[in-house]
Amino acid sequence: MRTDTRLSRMLHVLIHMDRHQQCATSETIARMLGTNPVVVRRTMGLLKEQGYVRSEKGHQGGWTLTCSLADMTLLDIHQALGATSIFSIGLSTDHPECLVEQAVNAALTDAFDAAQALLLERLGRVTLAELAEDFDRRFQTTLSDAAAPDADRA
Repeated sequence: MRTDTRLSRMLHVLIHMDRHQQCATSETIARMLGTNPVVVRRTMGLLKEQGYVRSEKGHQGGWTLTCSLADMTLLDIHQALGATSIFSIGLSTDHPECLVEQAVNAALTDAFDAAQALLLERLGRVTLAELAEDFDRRFQTTLSDAAAPDADRA
């Protein structure tokens, strides 16, 4: 079963766009994601419809952010991408008259609904700026680790 990675991938793209502070072409984004520029344009178009990015045509054109990462939550981007179901687990409906199937589906539906509500609430509390700050910390740690003298050579 294939998973939907659009949210993760678009969060990645948006943070890169913020860091580079210049237009990012669909071709550049496609190379970064290992996909086709048409897929990038289609997906970025969804973000454009919600006002998170804009596009400019021409030689110096490309995609740019229209608002701060602090003004975007993970939930905002999830919803802009079409808010597909969080879970790919489905219910069996082969025998709707079966009381066991009814009991199983009722229990699973309750569990899925509760889990999805919790996840969406948490996505709404995390901004892209917080993700970018986490990246900055990780990057600084990597630089510090690389600059530290090797204890084995001493």
